[in-house]
Amino acid sequence: MGSKNKLKRFKENENFGNVFQPTREEVVADTFLFKGCWSDFFKNNNPIVLELGCGKGEYTVGLAERYPEKNFIGIDIKGARFWRGAKTAVESGMHNVAFVRTQIELIDHLFNTGEVAEIWITFPDPQIKYKRTKHRMTNPVFLQLYKKILQPAGVVHLKTDSEFMHGYTLGLLHGEGHAVEYANHNIYKNEGSPDEVTAIQTFYEKQYLEINKAITYIRFKIK
Repeated sequence: MGSKNKLKRFKENENFGNVFQPTREEVVADTFLFKGCWSDFFKNNNPIVLELGCGKGEYTVGLAERYPEKNFIGIDIKGARFWRGAKTAVESGMHNVAFVRTQIELIDHLFNTGEVAEIWITFPDPQIKYKRTKHRMTNPVFLQLYKKILQPAGVVHLKTDSEFMHGYTLGLLHGEGHAVEYANHNIYKNEGSPDEVTAIQTFYEKQYLEINKAITYIRFKIK
């Protein structure tokens, strides 16, 4: 993406009412406007669902269309990417969608304990090298971070094209005694996949499917 396009998208994001771009200092200081009171933004008390590392926001918007009775927030550090999802939501008049530009490891500064009902992690970087384990979005540190903001019955969804990420996460979940509710190593070939997992496809997911790359999925609760 050219620098001019990025600048244009950054500028548009500033004018979108569904986009928040707090500074790191503001987030860490727990002064983010809607922490603990996202209902003030959405104007309702509906369940909150996050998409972490949301990219273009395709899942955030897709789920919001399917479930108008829930509120959806996409989080990513790259605002030029989720610009597409934010713009689509604005143009479609969707009031149950928001995006926040920040780092995933700071999400406990954006939400109170038990404020989130579900978390979606869609096609994260598997961080295969051992020294990158700390950046893997389903490592033990991240799982405890998610647990902190999730409701007691809250669930996490992991959808990925990486067999490594799928296997790593599944092994970790079983090893730490978390509750794996559903796991499928090829959602488009094996029966029983939840409809929302196959009905919404990201741009890159469609490319993976064109070359017959397996897409995996896990739904779990953190104990």
